[in-house]
Amino acid sequence: MDNIIMEYSGKKFTSEDIELIKWTRKKYHHLSRRELASTICEFLSWTTPSGRAKTPQCVAFLGKLEESAIIELPPVITIAKKNSNSIIPEYNIDTALITGVLKDFEPIYLDIARAGGELKLWRKYVNDYHMLGDKQVFGSRLYYFVKSGDKKLGCLQFSASAWALKSRDEWIGWNIENKKTQLHFILNNSRFLIFPWVNIKNLASKTLALSIKQIQKDWLREYCYAPVLLETFVDTSHFAGTCYKASNWTYLGETKGRGRMDRNNKSEVSPKAIYMYPLQKDFKDCLKGLKPCKVVSPDE
Repeated sequence: MDNIIMEYSGKKFTSEDIELIKWTRKKYHHLSRRELASTICEFLSWTTPSGRAKTPQCVAFLGKLEESAIIELPPVITIAKKNSNSIIPEYNIDTALITGVLKDFEPIYLDIARAGGELKLWRKYVNDYHMLGDKQVFGSRLYYFVKSGDKKLGCLQFSASAWALKSRDEWIGWNIENKKTQLHFILNNSRFLIFPWVNIKNLASKTLALSIKQIQKDWLREYCYAPVLLETFVDTSHFAGTCYKASNWTYLGETKGRGRMDRNNKSEVSPKAIYMYPLQKDFKDCLKGLKPCKVVSPDE
């Protein structure tokens, strides 16, 4: 690259990289130093050869940027050590076969998994039964259980959208400045799991339909703003994306196999099918800053 302006711990930084770091600090101002560093490592693909984020190195680099008055970091937080005798809860998961037709299990609903026991249980399900497991995400996110009565049937997660996604950006028609200010109005359906012992026809499509109906209001209540567009990535070597197709998500093609935040043009993961779902008709104008983003009814 011709515009390298800084180098630290073997990593070369362009002016665009520094702008992205400044943008990340401003957008996710509530993150701790370590959380901020981990997020930046993901955005910049700053990892070890094994794929592990170079968080300690990034924390140190951010300190250098602060010394140079390029950014202002959050205060250092001292965390007290946990009692070594604290009890870690164990969960007995019922994997008895659940089968039938959708109407026999209505009403199906989505229940937010709150911090504490519910979220720990959600993480256990995803770690045990989702092929990607539960990877820590930063920034705004919501976790859901798919339920029928007291029965848990699956899990959903919505979190921050991908930074680098050429086909999406061209489809929207926005520029880099639009993306910096409006990216948080796109959410990524980053986990979707129907438990392997659950065999209810059309449950996946029903779940997506429910999430589309309530995600704007849930996000507004939790984070004081409402998204206007959903995205997801389907690994076509394992899945056909049938439920997204049946739910009228828009197929935009495939990723280049470089990961959600890749900026170094290195193919390190298998390509994924890209699907989008607008939550309102004027989503492109909202994302280009031409209209305010607001919650609308499904018919608008």
